[in-house]
Amino acid sequence: MKILSKARISAIGSYVPNKILSNHDLEQIVGTNDEWIVQRTGIQERRIAEDGEFTSDLCVKAARDLESRFHGDLEDVDMIIVCTFTPDYCTPSVSAMVQKELNISHCGTLDVNAACAGFTYGLHLANALISSGLHRKVLVIAAETMSKIIDYTDRTTCVLFGDGAGAVLVEYDQVHPSFISAHLGTEGKDGANLYCTNLSPEMDGMELASTGFLVQNGREVYKWAVNTIPAGVASLMQGSGLCIDEVNWFVPHSSNLRMISAISEKCEVPLERMLNSLVNYGNTSSATIPLALDQGVLDGMIRAGDKVLIYGFGGGLTHCGLLLDWGIGY
Repeated sequence: MKILSKARISAIGSYVPNKILSNHDLEQIVGTNDEWIVQRTGIQERRIAEDGEFTSDLCVKAARDLESRFHGDLEDVDMIIVCTFTPDYCTPSVSAMVQKELNISHCGTLDVNAACAGFTYGLHLANALISSGLHRKVLVIAAETMSKIIDYTDRTTCVLFGDGAGAVLVEYDQVHPSFISAHLGTEGKDGANLYCTNLSPEMDGMELASTGFLVQNGREVYKWAVNTIPAGVASLMQGSGLCIDEVNWFVPHSSNLRMISAISEKCEVPLERMLNSLVNYGNTSSATIPLALDQGVLDGMIRAGDKVLIYGFGGGLTHCGLLLDWGIGY
């Protein structure tokens, strides 16, 4: 659907922890090897938070990076949206902790849990808040400490995930709005294919493992994604009035290389026009897209006026795609 927008993405920043967990390091932990991991996922290494480093810490550092690089004034931010499913606590929210550390007064705070689709949902919400006239300046941060919910004896999950954060500033701007069209949806009936719980409930008659670790049925999630996302992209483009050849960059959630390649083929977008953060950071859930976007900006690839298609998908099972007119640089 084509969407009303009076909001522009005006700044971006990111942060990843210093600690590197390479494929060779994983060989010492679990039964796997570098060749097996690269062939199946495309990942070479991932970043891991220290024991005393949590999602809110990553958020603050990403926001500080944004502030220092773009000289963005965060003092008048009137809403902070943090997209995560690995919060420090159930409450207070991560966004409230970020507000405290950034010392922003008169600011609302909100956490969004849409797993790997979190960043795109957060941006969609930010655009709605600003375009409706309710807010003027929204800080959207996507951050995860996946390493704290990963079972490092399970090679099907531990080779995939890493930690990181990305932040963007979304401001009122009627002249150069960033948001062109959106497509989103959820298949809650398939939620048991990707979950994390420390409780002991059932979902659709299936007993869940109450370990507190992430559990996924990779085969089913793959099948869902490679069918759902291309259809969503087609709907997104139809609503925009543009064709896929007019998109400069496609940035899907960096799940794994096989999934990205399959989506690339079905969407008829060459891999050269797709950006990901997979190789050096692994799957950082909600943070994969802003990490890839920021690297694209730093490398001089993404420029003001570029048409950028971003698409998040994952736990829920939920998905959200946005077509953007890239606003940084106007």
